[in-house]
Amino acid sequence: MATKHEQILQYIDELPIGEKISVRQIAKALNVSEGTAYRAIKDAENKGYVSTIERVGTIRIERKKKENIEKLTFAEVVNIVDGQVLGGRAGLHKTLNKFVIGAMKLEAMMRYTGAGNLLIVGNRDKAHEQALRAGAAVLVTGGFDTEDHVKKLADELQLPIISSSYDTFTVATMINRAIYDQLIKKEIILVEDILTPVTETIFLKANERVSDWYRHKDETLHSRFPVVDQNMKVIGMITSKDVMGHEQDTLIEKIMTKSPMTVSGSTSVASSAHMMVWEGIEVLPVVDDANRLQGIVSRQDVLKALQMIQRQPQVGETLDDTVTNQLVLAKGKTKDEDIFRCQVTPQMTNHLGTISYGVFTTIVTEAANRVLRGYKKGDLVVENMTIYFIKPVQIDSVIEIYPKVLEVGRKFGKVDIEAFNDGILVGKAMMMCQLIDRH
Repeated sequence: MATKHEQILQYIDELPIGEKISVRQIAKALNVSEGTAYRAIKDAENKGYVSTIERVGTIRIERKKKENIEKLTFAEVVNIVDGQVLGGRAGLHKTLNKFVIGAMKLEAMMRYTGAGNLLIVGNRDKAHEQALRAGAAVLVTGGFDTEDHVKKLADELQLPIISSSYDTFTVATMINRAIYDQLIKKEIILVEDILTPVTETIFLKANERVSDWYRHKDETLHSRFPVVDQNMKVIGMITSKDVMGHEQDTLIEKIMTKSPMTVSGSTSVASSAHMMVWEGIEVLPVVDDANRLQGIVSRQDVLKALQMIQRQPQVGETLDDTVTNQLVLAKGKTKDEDIFRCQVTPQMTNHLGTISYGVFTTIVTEAANRVLRGYKKGDLVVENMTIYFIKPVQIDSVIEIYPKVLEVGRKFGKVDIEAFNDGILVGKAMMMCQLIDRH
């Protein structure tokens, strides 16, 4: 039985795109409290199929596919630029495929403007009208209004015309930034992107028997299966180790491993890899908020995805990238000793103008990663790290990092790291890593 929250989410998901939603209306339609309705609407907004705009309200927008994440809906644009909707509200759920800056003559502008575009332009009413007729939405900068007949046209064509008090350059920068942030998010592969869906997952019911396990094992050549109750909630995991020595008619529920580790679809692949390596697990059930089975993810799927991420070109640059790009290999004192150099740039400092603790952690981690990769080909997961000494390091200083591998085994590595500035010791750290085999 679905919870009230899930019923509301399903109700919202089935509403036509562009439909307005209100807390009161949902509370009334589904006979729930306004608090419950509000929480579900917020959740739908986080999941990306609802958008709330000041002075307009909440509307159902297109749910974005992973490959389409760099596209914004006009509703999102309104929020990014603190805009006001002058007309064409019914089209706010539509997606823009590119934006055009209207800083040229009208004919030239129209040559670049087509269906699905967003024309960013000042108070040029003719341009507003022609863009709408060409199938494009309009963003009027500088806080200007537009003529009434243009607003009417926008309503007829269901193409938004938005006004923002920011100038054209600022607006374009803000939209660019939003697309860029989404591209970084796109790089983070989640379990839901790689899981084997429940429709293709073999699972066992609690009241099935060991003979059923053998049947599935012969059919699939796999030996690990999730166990569910009558509501499809995951209650256990069954493997060859559990089955060993038991009669064919033994109930699965009696011998399964209870309360297994699970992940949700929104867990990152990197953190699932960490769980699997650390706990020695080959298969993880993927569950929803109510612990119902959504599918499974295997160690092989996870490692394949991690290798794929490494091969992909980097689209957006994260803060970690900015920091690690500063880290360069300097010559070691001996043949086997790597020394890294890093300049402390303004972005890497705190409000006192000295290196920030977070940045120091990133530098230390990256240096240890690089030195361990010389020993092991494969992926690393930081298990724990202790930074037990750090002195303030000024802006524009150069830090030298000496990572020393103390121990390296098949599954782990231990690295001691010292950081110097002008020959003076400024930081020390100890780091333990899990090493993930690629097999």
